[in-house]
Amino acid sequence: MDGRPRASALRWGRYSEAGQVYLVTTATRQRTPVFGDFFAARTLVQALRLEQTEERARTLAYVVMPDHLHWLLQLGEGRTLPGVVGTVKSVTAHRLGMRIWQPGFHDHAMRREEDLRSAARYLIANPLRAGLAIRAGDYPHWDVVWI
Repeated sequence: MDGRPRASALRWGRYSEAGQVYLVTTATRQRTPVFGDFFAARTLVQALRLEQTEERARTLAYVVMPDHLHWLLQLGEGRTLPGVVGTVKSVTAHRLGMRIWQPGFHDHAMRREEDLRSAARYLIANPLRAGLAIRAGDYPHWDVVWI
């Protein structure tokens, strides 16, 4: 065993609470840069927007990186975090016509004392740290509700 958690281990102890804000990270299979393609990245963004339209989750911020997604969301009433994330992954894979996601995801329930805006700023700065853009505004696949 290589010491990395398996998808099933990531689900141990996971509890979904309506109204709770979560920071979710999920990656593509073998970290393939599927979302380096503009159409694929926008397909994922549409899936995130569908979750908001259907009131399953309120998106506070997201950034679509070539091989993963960071999503700051507030969970909707009567929803589970694995259900919402699973729907986004399923819709995206179906629309793109391929298996693109690795199983599981990482989540962090944000605490009251944590500053959501700071978390969002850190999240949307990922393309800058990865060298994909010089300014956040130059990278097309992110959004945050506070702007």
